[in-house]
This record gives sequence, C-alpha cells and structure tokens, in this order.
Amino acid sequence: MTDQPAKKPADRGRPASRQVLTFCLGAETYGVDILRVQEIRGWSPLTRIPKSPSHVLGVLNLRGSIVPIIDLRVRFGLERAEFTPLTVIIVISIMTPNGRGEFGLVVDSVSDVVDINEDDLKETPNLGAKLNADFIQRLATVADRMLILLDADALIGSDAPLGAAKAIAGAA
Repeated sequence: MTDQPAKKPADRGRPASRQVLTFCLGAETYGVDILRVQEIRGWSPLTRIPKSPSHVLGVLNLRGSIVPIIDLRVRFGLERAEFTPLTVIIVISIMTPNGRGEFGLVVDSVSDVVDINEDDLKETPNLGAKLNADFIQRLATVADRMLILLDADALIGSDAPLGAAKAIAGAA
C-alpha cells in the first residue's frame, strides 16, 4: 500500500474555458473577464471632475475608495443614451503602471455570465493602422451573437488623461 494520492485523469479532450460577464451597448454585446468584475451597481449620481475627458463622467465614493466612472458609449464613439433603470455601473479591477485600481464602466445593461471555450475565441481582424482597437482582446460567437471581449487593462490603462482624473480625485 502506498501513500500517494490517486491520480485524476487528464482533461486532454476538453478545451479550456473562461467565464465572461456580458453586457450591451446599443445593439452590440461585449464581455469582460468575470475575475475582473468587483461589483455591479445601479446608476447613481457622481461627482464631476473639471476638465476631465468627455468619457469620464466623474467619480464615485465606493466604500471609501474613489472610483473613476467611464461612459463606454462615449469612449467607443457611440451615440449618447439616456440613463434608464437598466443602466448599470460595472466596477472592474485593472493593473496600471501605478498598481491595481478600480474603475467603473457605465453600460446600457448587463446580460449574463457565459462560459467560452478557448477554441471558440477568434483573433481580432486587422481593422487598419488608423483604428486603435488594442482594447479588443478577442471575438467569440455565443448563442448566435457576436461577442466582443474587452481587455480591461488596455481599455483603461491606455487612457492617459484618465490617470490624471484619478490623481485629481485622490487629492480632493
């Protein structure tokens, strides 16, 4: 008799999967890694920061932390929409050059959490040199709809004025 633990069969036949929180902006469906999501909140009033970029709506005091709030519709160059009872703020955690931080993303509505097999992920097509889509991580088809997976770090981290807004908010 040996004291070695029983070996589990390898999952060689099953592709790796990941969970993604899906949300809508207009007619499009986007997703962000569920492990980045800290909280989903209903819309609430914000404190505006003077001279911040148009997509930075302001900041929110979230349990003592100042969290910059970004309107993804404006960030993506989409038409502004009225905030409704379905409008939510998805608070995500990202890595910046200054360390980990939290940011809120205003979206039209949250859909659900889906499992996506790594085999179902497709590379982002080359959209031309003038179009900056570094924040699009991959594309996937889920239930007959195209899902645009966002790279949270690239979406927020590449926005230099946002870092300035956060510094201003921290000083306030």
